[in-house]
Amino acid sequence: MRPEPPPPAKVAADARTKRLTLLACVLGSTIVMIDGSVVNVALPQIRDDLGGGLAGQQWVTNGYLLTLGSLLLVAGSLGDVLGERRVFLLGVAGFGVTSVLCALAPSIEVLVIGRALQGASGAALTPAALAVIVSVFDADERNRAIGTWTAWSGIGAAIGPLLGGWLVDALSWHWVFLINVPLVLGTLVLIARVIPAAASRDRTRHVDVPGALLCATGLGAITFGLIQQPLGGWGAPDVLGPLVGGVVLLVVFVVYEDRSPDPMLPLGLFTRRNFVVGNVETFVMYAGLALLTFYLVIFLQQVAGWDALKAGAAMLPVTIVMLLFAGRFGALADRHGPRFFMGAGPLIAGAGLLLLLRLDADVSYLTDLLPAVALFALGLSMTVAPLTATVLADAEARNAGAASGVNNAIARVAGLVAIGGVGVAVAAGFGSGVDDRLEGRALGPAAVRAADELRDSPFSRPDVRGLQRGEAAVLQDAAKDAGVSSFRLGMGVSGGLLVVGGLVGAAGIRNPRRVVLARDCSGGQWAGQPADAANLAAVDPETVSTT
Repeated sequence: MRPEPPPPAKVAADARTKRLTLLACVLGSTIVMIDGSVVNVALPQIRDDLGGGLAGQQWVTNGYLLTLGSLLLVAGSLGDVLGERRVFLLGVAGFGVTSVLCALAPSIEVLVIGRALQGASGAALTPAALAVIVSVFDADERNRAIGTWTAWSGIGAAIGPLLGGWLVDALSWHWVFLINVPLVLGTLVLIARVIPAAASRDRTRHVDVPGALLCATGLGAITFGLIQQPLGGWGAPDVLGPLVGGVVLLVVFVVYEDRSPDPMLPLGLFTRRNFVVGNVETFVMYAGLALLTFYLVIFLQQVAGWDALKAGAAMLPVTIVMLLFAGRFGALADRHGPRFFMGAGPLIAGAGLLLLLRLDADVSYLTDLLPAVALFALGLSMTVAPLTATVLADAEARNAGAASGVNNAIARVAGLVAIGGVGVAVAAGFGSGVDDRLEGRALGPAAVRAADELRDSPFSRPDVRGLQRGEAAVLQDAAKDAGVSSFRLGMGVSGGLLVVGGLVGAAGIRNPRRVVLARDCSGGQWAGQPADAANLAAVDPETVSTT
């Protein structure tokens, strides 16, 4: 067996350096979050200007998601080999360059290529930012720092649609990409002047090129299949083929990594209880978040009749609660251990989603929606910082980038799987709901055709032009009632997933044992540090006590 090299030395940083490092990581991740949501608002104007039709619009979004999802794990491992600061710098710079390319794109094809390159840069940037936090912040500060990073980065996703709408209306779609440039420049200055370089780096490690190719191709195929699923269904060749092929490639990737002398993904990570359970919780939490943001906005606009701005603002409580409390819960998890928060948080978030089962077509924001969204936000805030820190704490410092890449890739794929998988049940429920409400109704040929179209378009409003008033009313009521029941089905499934995730966290997570020197329990080299084999091996057992 190849001997493990010593872990890299801890980066020494004072309080000011830590604050500015966290600011750089927040700014870098905010760029990615803004770009993930701001572009959707500009798609109609992009279509009018560059053409490409619906397919072009879809690939402006999907090209970004495809490279982002498929390269996260590869980029995370590069941070371990090349240094997280260097990969973070390259990712931010690449995002700036590709943003300018997108803004100046003369055709829809160039824009799609630019978006794919943006996704690749975002894949490098995101896990590297998290690995930088791990390298700079001490263990007893890490949860709070991660909570702050998560909360502030999430603001980008919340303000993206609002900012994008204003830029498109006031200027043009080009500015939704150019807005990244000043943020990129500010982040680059902070990285160059503030973030310390690693004190040492393992020079024996090399880029695992075969593993990277297998991983990127496998994840890319699965991501492509999940992106195509809402368009063709699970049985379509361009869905089933990539999904099966991607799974096969990932199996080959695992076999190769198990035999590789210098693996990109150390499989030993998956023998660690907290790492595995933490990633299970990552999947259910981000699946629940994706389902809420996707279906709630559609439901509020197409069933409840809210305008786009009001529907988009409905999710602002999530950002506000995260901003106020995520860092605080991270600090509490540092002090008391993550198990309680990773058990209770998903249960509370799941209860918030289950409260949405009360919603009807007539939605009151204050009494119906706000309590449910706020409860979900509280549970999410309790969970995300302890969850991320626990996953990374179960990996050695030399594998922090790979662990971060795994966690980020699971979070990204979770949303695609949830929307695709639950979408099947929601679509089927909508169609059967329409049938139930139209059963026994006498409809003319035009109304029957409108009903057939309605069944295949969940949450849509029927085309009642040319229909008699009575038939139009029947179809509209059927669409509204089926939309309500389908939304409740989606929220019930996602709420149940979160409850299961909370139970898994409560049963599976173990609080790290704390090690202090028996001769000086108030301090010392190991005071307050998680106990692991490396630490215990370095200290005489007679001098150690655990708490």
